[in-house]
Amino acid sequence: MLNVALIGAGTMGSYHARVVSSSGRARLARVVDAYEPSGTSVAERYGARWTDSLGDLDGVDAVIVAASTEAHYGLAKEVIAAGVPLLVEKPVVNDYERSREIVELSAAARVPLLCGLLERFNPAVLTARHMIDAPVHITSTRHSPYAPRIKTGVAWDLLIHDVDLAIGFFGSAPVSSSGGFGYFHPSSVSQAEDVASATLLFGDGQMAQASASRIGQKKDRTMTVHELDRLIEIDLLRRDVTIYRHVSATTTTDDGRGYRQQTSIEIPEITNAREPLAAQFDHFVDLIQGEADVDAERESILGSHRVIAGLLAQE
Repeated sequence: MLNVALIGAGTMGSYHARVVSSSGRARLARVVDAYEPSGTSVAERYGARWTDSLGDLDGVDAVIVAASTEAHYGLAKEVIAAGVPLLVEKPVVNDYERSREIVELSAAARVPLLCGLLERFNPAVLTARHMIDAPVHITSTRHSPYAPRIKTGVAWDLLIHDVDLAIGFFGSAPVSSSGGFGYFHPSSVSQAEDVASATLLFGDGQMAQASASRIGQKKDRTMTVHELDRLIEIDLLRRDVTIYRHVSATTTTDDGRGYRQQTSIEIPEITNAREPLAAQFDHFVDLIQGEADVDAERESILGSHRVIAGLLAQE
């Protein structure tokens, strides 16, 4: 059983603590957080030891970094230097060159590295992957109410997920990208965007368009994958998939004012309904134990990071 150290005992860190403790493949050995009330609360809940800094990693088999994005770079370098497998929440770093450095350091040290691009493990996404044959156009919406605790702009925090999924569905990185950003909320950090939109063009002419916002009044996580003869709608919150095929369209009145459309609807069964965070942790353990391809996982990280950095550089 793996001994896991968790860095960061905030909202996301507490979720990781629960998943590790209930996995059956690992135990939560340490919780690292400079804020003692949060750190001790999570540590005591799951029978772990609290420390206020990372320190010595002797006896630790894996590390999860769920600290603030701003702390990822230094922590990731420290963990990799110690030769310990690392799961770091997305983004690796909110800077492409530093993210690439972390990926290259992990490769040089032969240390397994997993970035928390969690939507890859969404049951609806996993189901859709088996059904999508020839996508030509993807649209996505990822909107949320405002969360003051998140200091990073929505490009690195939200948009990166849908860019990553689009790359996965099309099977390659985009050849060009363009976007726009909006800065609206008075509580946001300077130059941290509240709204982002992106258009990605791929090598065979396919297109993806993504919208991310943190000034929405409801949480919305939807993705629509268009093929020439069908539409695959993915609800990432409800974790379901609906497939539409247009059958016919006719007018309902002689003057053409009415309209009738026939569409066939297919609702496939979601066969893998596991919590994404638990599925992601299982994949992390598989990487550590040699049951998954460490090199392929590492190589899949930077595509979305490169796109986000390029979009922000256009500002």
